[in-house]
Amino acid sequence: MRWTWLWLMIFLLSACDFLGDPYPDRSTTTVSAQAPTTMTAEPPPPATTTTTLPPSVSVGRPWGTVNGVLQFRGNPQRNYYGMGPIPTSPDVIWRYPDKAMCSNSSVGEETHQWCGTGWTGQPIVWVRPDGRTEIIFGAYDRAMHFVDAETGLDTRPPFVTGDLIKGSATLDPDGFPLLYFGSRDNKLRILALDTDVPYEIWNLDAADHPGIWNNDWDSNPSIVDGVLYEGGENGFFFAIELNRTFEAGRVGVSPIILAKVPGWNQELLNAVGDSNASIESSIAIHDQRAYFTNSGGRVVGIDLSQIREGEAPIVFDFWAGDDIDATPIIDDAGFVYISVELERFLPRAATVGQIVKLDPFTDGDPIEWSVAVPAVGGGDGGLWSTPALGDGVLYASTHPGELLAINTDTGEVTWREAIGWHAWSSPVLIGETLLVAVNCDTGGALRAYDVTNRYTPTQLWEQPLGSGCIESTPTVFDGHIYVGSRDGFFYAWGSN
Repeated sequence: MRWTWLWLMIFLLSACDFLGDPYPDRSTTTVSAQAPTTMTAEPPPPATTTTTLPPSVSVGRPWGTVNGVLQFRGNPQRNYYGMGPIPTSPDVIWRYPDKAMCSNSSVGEETHQWCGTGWTGQPIVWVRPDGRTEIIFGAYDRAMHFVDAETGLDTRPPFVTGDLIKGSATLDPDGFPLLYFGSRDNKLRILALDTDVPYEIWNLDAADHPGIWNNDWDSNPSIVDGVLYEGGENGFFFAIELNRTFEAGRVGVSPIILAKVPGWNQELLNAVGDSNASIESSIAIHDQRAYFTNSGGRVVGIDLSQIREGEAPIVFDFWAGDDIDATPIIDDAGFVYISVELERFLPRAATVGQIVKLDPFTDGDPIEWSVAVPAVGGGDGGLWSTPALGDGVLYASTHPGELLAINTDTGEVTWREAIGWHAWSSPVLIGETLLVAVNCDTGGALRAYDVTNRYTPTQLWEQPLGSGCIESTPTVFDGHIYVGSRDGFFYAWGSN
């Protein structure tokens, strides 16, 4: 049942902050709302069934029962990009907010001002039960924002956290009014959206689970069959049974940690020569397997078939030789595509390459093919962005500043074009149009390509922003483009 049945009533505006306590492994914390508003009547609960991942989910298919783009790259396989069309001659139709979204944040002993939205920062865009299209995104002003897609005005008050929000949020795919996201303040949160004022009903503090690196949450959560899958920069992979409820007009959760798997081992640390083994990539899920990568270059496949019994055996283990922050993507046949950075310059990275197609089911060498993305001008090489997977083609934006088209059967690079250094935004493929953020080194712009001939794109248009790099990944929805910039603002692009 869609959220249409949840919010047919008119809610009175009020505020409530309800902070769930951290919980021990495999114990249950039941958290329900504290009635932050009065309802004229009690709406029926959402459906009790949950969205499960079938053996094969078509590439480019949306996820869940809610109309919208609900998570980074749209579905658990990380290969859905939004609903077209992409506008043919776009202009900025509104900018949010009135003042740049900025705050100070520290890395080690250095404190800097951060503005706008960054990597990965893809906004949620969805149609609410009242028919309003709402945008949800986190920003560097330490807040989660809720914005009307038509007007660019707040639909709800921002929810403020203790530090930057870098990654992308996830809206519950099964119709529960719940939002999942992490922050640099060490907390993975669940917000309730069953009132006009978002409020927290649970959090997981990474500091309660000491790991290998730090306590940020950049990874984007994915919910499959009522279980949340997430990776932390503390190096752990988490599987958390949500136990969502809707009773007496209130939404609640009773989370249980089903599994907590370290993404590192001593062999990895010895190989890379340091302890940076955080999980910044999002979890990709397909056919009872979850895949994650870490900053040590490890690619791990977890068997999920017995996850509710607390069993999470590693069934695939591959070392790429350098940091992997980009999210793995999975095609319908179960092949996994990874994008590797080139920072440590270890011999293994030169052997493996930086764009790699893996067969996670073989007993032999899993590399189907690989593409090298070398450093240019003494900097780093490889990729921070997550490629876009099309029909027999992969489109990838590289950190040195090229856009590549790669034949997914052979690994042949069929086309390449310069798009500017620091291309961290992930390409978006809608039908026969490819949307890419470009020119990060000269002020930022959006560029579209015609990919009717999928292996040799042709540029359609380029619209400069001129005021800031676009590191975030755009969301395309119903003829509009929504994306934030490092200039401090969030933009809606459309045809006037």
